[in-house]
Parts: sequence; C-alpha cells; structure tokens
Amino acid sequence: MDDCIFCKIAEGKIGARIAHRDNDVVGFYDLTPQAPVHIVIIPRQHIERISDMSEKETSLLGKLCLVATKLAREKNIESSGYRLVINCNKDAGQAVFHVHLHLLGGRKFSWPPG
Repeated sequence: MDDCIFCKIAEGKIGARIAHRDNDVVGFYDLTPQAPVHIVIIPRQHIERISDMSEKETSLLGKLCLVATKLAREKNIESSGYRLVINCNKDAGQAVFHVHLHLLGGRKFSWPPG
C-alpha cells in the first residue's frame, strides 16, 4: 500500500527505531509506549487486519509470535511476563490498518484490559 505508514517503515522509507528486521517481519519501538517495553511487530506483507488473514498466512502469524518471544527474551521480560496484543478494527483500537502485534512488558498488567 502506497499510503501505509507501516509499509513505509518496513521498506525503510520512514525512520523508526528498529528492534528486529528479517525478510518477513519488522519490529520497531512504539512512538507512544504503553509499557517500558512496547515493540510493534509487523509482517512486511501488507494485510489490513487479522480477520483478512487466511490459512496461507498461518506461518506468517506464527513468525510474528516467535519474533515477539525472541524480543521478550532479549529485553529480559520473558520470566516476569509480557502481553501480546492484536487489535482488529476501529472499536478494538486498531489505528493503523496493517496487521501488527504489540509486545508489551516491563510492568504489571491488570485484567480485563482497557
């Protein structure tokens, strides 16, 4: 997508503080962090929302989770705990329509979330 900010970050057209980059996935620090560790993990492939994914993207979704786990370990939040969040559509809080996973950690979370 030409106007997708996350696609532009993945392509290196917009600067971001990168936490992870490979052929399929990019992870970058959120500009308005909601926790001491707040990394947004995106597929390079533009998919607007999680509900648009199909079985052919199963391994891509798995890779997003594996990258989150790797980053949680690197940021030393694996043992204390972390939260993975995927919002779908406006009422759930999706502000950028490119599938993304939030890795949040470094503080205690409550339930239910916001």
